[in-house]
Amino acid sequence: MTHRRREVSRVEGFSDAVFGFAVTLLVVSLEVPKTFDDLLVMMRGFPAFAASFAMLFQVWWRHYRFFRRYDLEDSYVIRLTGLLLFVVLFYVYPMKFLWSVFFGPFVGNAESHVIAPRQVPTLFIVYGLGIAAAYLILAALYRHAYVLREALALTPLELVDTRIEIYRSAGIACVALLSVAIAGVCAAFAPNLVGIAGYAYVLIGVSETLIGSYGGRLRARLRAQSEGDEAR
Repeated sequence: MTHRRREVSRVEGFSDAVFGFAVTLLVVSLEVPKTFDDLLVMMRGFPAFAASFAMLFQVWWRHYRFFRRYDLEDSYVIRLTGLLLFVVLFYVYPMKFLWSVFFGPFVGNAESHVIAPRQVPTLFIVYGLGIAAAYLILAALYRHAYVLREALALTPLELVDTRIEIYRSAGIACVALLSVAIAGVCAAFAPNLVGIAGYAYVLIGVSETLIGSYGGRLRARLRAQSEGDEAR
């Protein structure tokens, strides 16, 4: 897509600062370890930090590309951006907690005592609602750009890419909501099967692959039509 925006706006700068602060909250400790044992303890939190950082980076990347692609910064975009930043900050600790519990048995941390089995479904519900909220906001941002496609003078290829971004964000949100539903059912009827709520996120890969393939077919069709028009 054409990069319509050349300078970083105040909204983008504020967003980057908030995302940077969220990453800071993920750090195990801001204090330099004084002994090698302290260093080893800190390194045990690295897998959880890496997973949480990767998820935050995905949200930031999609938000960044929105501002790079569209010179759009009206009140609606500002409100949605503020809401997205609120969600990101609020869900930093639930996200870090979930991944710390997940990686605890693999890195030697005794994390099992920090959460009771009956509380695991609630953790999945809280985590899933945060993921769904963030990606639904991203979908709403891209939908807003699609609604204003004439004012933004989007090309046919840009229209396809905008629709694909809407579908991709909505797809991830739907997977998160599915995980929330599974966790709720397991909490009521089968607490021992709550792990299925975590495995549900594998469907994100399926969603991304299917939507990406669909977008590729649409782009190829547009290129074929363009080449046909030029040949005539």
